[in-house]
Amino acid sequence: MLLIFTKLADLIVYDLAGMDKGSHLAGSIHFFIEDVTKIYFLLVIMIYTIAWLRAALNIERVRDILAGRNRFIGYVAGSMFGAVTPFCSCSSIPLFFGFTQARIPLGITMSFLITSPIVNEVAVVLLGSLLGVKFMIVYVAVGILSGIIGGMFIDLIKAERFLMPLVKNMSKTDDYPDKKAEKQKMSFRERHEFARDELHSIFSRVWIWVIIGVGLGAALHGLVPESFVAENLGKGEWWTVPAAVLLGLPLYSNATGIIPVAESLIAKGLPVGTTLAFMMSTVAASFPEFILLKQVMKKELLFIFFGMLLILFTITGWVLNLIL
Repeated sequence: MLLIFTKLADLIVYDLAGMDKGSHLAGSIHFFIEDVTKIYFLLVIMIYTIAWLRAALNIERVRDILAGRNRFIGYVAGSMFGAVTPFCSCSSIPLFFGFTQARIPLGITMSFLITSPIVNEVAVVLLGSLLGVKFMIVYVAVGILSGIIGGMFIDLIKAERFLMPLVKNMSKTDDYPDKKAEKQKMSFRERHEFARDELHSIFSRVWIWVIIGVGLGAALHGLVPESFVAENLGKGEWWTVPAAVLLGLPLYSNATGIIPVAESLIAKGLPVGTTLAFMMSTVAASFPEFILLKQVMKKELLFIFFGMLLILFTITGWVLNLIL
């Protein structure tokens, strides 16, 4: 389904505009068109659908199960769901809104948000074929475990207090439609109107930030300095892992796009742990994602979220460099 947006970008950039496929400018414009259209589509579909379901179904039961005694199962479920959704870090944001609308606990939502850009089916296949099954298993396990640990930590510090008012308003229970439905079932038209209003309210606040965030990512797209990374971070000193994580932060790619780069880095002598830390930083913690999340998170939670990712990836790189 998401290939439609790739084909659309191909049509506009290469067929209609006649740009050279090998140029950095063409690649950046293609990246921008593909990601903006994909994110807008996901925003519209996910926000409307989940709002309609909120009005039609008893979402409260789902929330109670995930927030109750089986919270750890919720973290695992959120992380596993992230692993099977083929989204990059920015494309995961619409589902973040959707989970918040459904009042899924923030820690479980974060488990999804962390794992989703790191692991997907295409990345798993590419990893297995290019870098070997052992590397693939380690990468997937670390991605899922990072989501579980991250979600647990977010709930432990009660990070809901760091959400923006827009998100907090989504989570209010006083006028929640499924509460109303206990007294009087909503008609199809009422559900549609509720979902339409919810979509308009959220989309009108975030659409411009999608353009700004993806525009920054497009400008940086394809600027992975493979030779520089291999030459300067390939000696295996302790500081090379956090340096690789920080270097990956301003870059923006999905897991599929970064895997060939990782193969090249390993072939040039970069340690496996350092390579993995660089990969995960590039796909899961990017400036464009930071800009988009700024609309729903206060700066305290943003710093906690990205700091947590950088620490997790650094520790992972150190451990893998020791044991591999």
